[in-house]
Amino acid sequence: MAENYRDMLKDIRQYFPQPVSDRVHDAHVVFSILRAIDRLDDMKSKIPLLGNTRPLDYESALREKLSPEGQSLDEVTDELVKQFEGLPIFGHPRTQVNVVSPPTISGIIGSLLSTIYNPNLVSDHSSQGLAVAEARVSAMAAELIGYDPQRSAGLFTFGGTGTNLYGVKLGIEKAIPGAMEKGIREDALVFASGQSHYSRLNVTGWLGLGERSLVEIPTHLQNDMRLDLLEEEARRALGEGKKIAAIIATMGTTDAFGIDDLEGIVKIRDKLVEDFDLPYRPHVHADAVIGWAWSVFNDYDFEDNPLGFRPRTTRALAQACRRLSRLDLADSLGVDFHKTGFAPYISSLFLVREREELKSLLRERDRMPYLFQTGERHPGTFTLETSRSGSGVLAALGNLLLFGKDGLRVLLGHLVEMAELLRENLEAHSATTVLNGDNVGTVTLFRVYPEGVDTWTIKDKERTDPSCAEILESHNEYNRVVFQELHKEAMTGEGVLLSMTDCYRHTSYGKPIVALKSYILSPFVDESHIELITEKILSIRDRVGG
Repeated sequence: MAENYRDMLKDIRQYFPQPVSDRVHDAHVVFSILRAIDRLDDMKSKIPLLGNTRPLDYESALREKLSPEGQSLDEVTDELVKQFEGLPIFGHPRTQVNVVSPPTISGIIGSLLSTIYNPNLVSDHSSQGLAVAEARVSAMAAELIGYDPQRSAGLFTFGGTGTNLYGVKLGIEKAIPGAMEKGIREDALVFASGQSHYSRLNVTGWLGLGERSLVEIPTHLQNDMRLDLLEEEARRALGEGKKIAAIIATMGTTDAFGIDDLEGIVKIRDKLVEDFDLPYRPHVHADAVIGWAWSVFNDYDFEDNPLGFRPRTTRALAQACRRLSRLDLADSLGVDFHKTGFAPYISSLFLVREREELKSLLRERDRMPYLFQTGERHPGTFTLETSRSGSGVLAALGNLLLFGKDGLRVLLGHLVEMAELLRENLEAHSATTVLNGDNVGTVTLFRVYPEGVDTWTIKDKERTDPSCAEILESHNEYNRVVFQELHKEAMTGEGVLLSMTDCYRHTSYGKPIVALKSYILSPFVDESHIELITEKILSIRDRVGG
């Protein structure tokens, strides 16, 4: 005879945190979480991974079926932990891949608490104090970058792509009023640098403008947008009767930390409005998801240097600060706390300088009859998302309170100091050349060359001389080989886990330049790990020859 469902329900209820305090069961919940953490901790070793890499079996995954009976919590925990096998430990000093930061304890607690009680930021009715927390974080970030918190507004969204999407959407509503209701009935362009994040393609495609509406502006060698070409292309477009929805200023590119001249972009936009007597102002959105954090140095005394950074580090920090200090000129911007804010995924904040602009996205309340009956703050009336987790908000709030300005200054300063040291080491060897030597961030792009290559001149020849196309490709392949060897050694715990980009930038004749990449975001990186990188590179170079 089948078991009565109410008998099963008694057991199933034990799978949930109890809604009324039950000390015994609460202890069980905490123990279950600690048990999972302990099992993950058991997977740590000198290798910068959890456990060891294993083949990813997608074929078996596609044959999975839901069984009639469930498993025990212990069995499920083991299965969940198993999924982390081979995952890089992003806080490990030997992990320097892309732009993934290790989360802090406060960020983890914030994310965990929100996960347990599941607030939804669609309204303060379903999120209560977390709605206030979102306003607090928005105000802190606004004040930090120079917005007026009394006039600006912020909302957390699904990632850096989401912040760009909101920015361009506001631009569409300015250039094509009523598009939210009537749709996009005419063309509008979006301008961004050729080195900006590829989400520019997602945004233009998904918003209905189409990828062909994107105008990619070439960059200088420092990876910032060429303003002369931006103005030239914008004037051509407006002269042909086209509209400009938005200009995306990249304030710290993902690959090389290139920083666009935001002040120059805004001046060009304002002059275009005046010269063409435009009835709207093209929206300038700052993609500052990485670079926002350097705003903590806006009021730092670089002359006195109270935190005692090395001269080269102080110079780099001051340079970055100078180029990022006018974020307040942007109509909107994006902040990723899960990058340079050391929060867990996802913690992305979209900030708009004038909150009134969000009214163009507003929907009538009677179109959402099952929401917003109580409370006073209802972001769901204008956000793309209905469901918005509070995890990112609490993680960001926890870290801002934990660090304060000085804590973030110390973290960023140390990371930049280690990156500067790596560049010094690479520049000191005839086997390597740094591609983004003027970079002031924590990412270093470099190439390795075989014996007999003049690394002082080769990178400029490869970049500008079409007759070097075959040599370029040969060296591209050489760097791919070096990367694979570096990766193998990192997997044994003997090296450092780096990244590679298949196209740091294109040559003047259209060929991609491959580069090895160190992205330092772990606070545990020190001089020994920097020395290990160059040591391993030189060892591998000797081994693979040329």
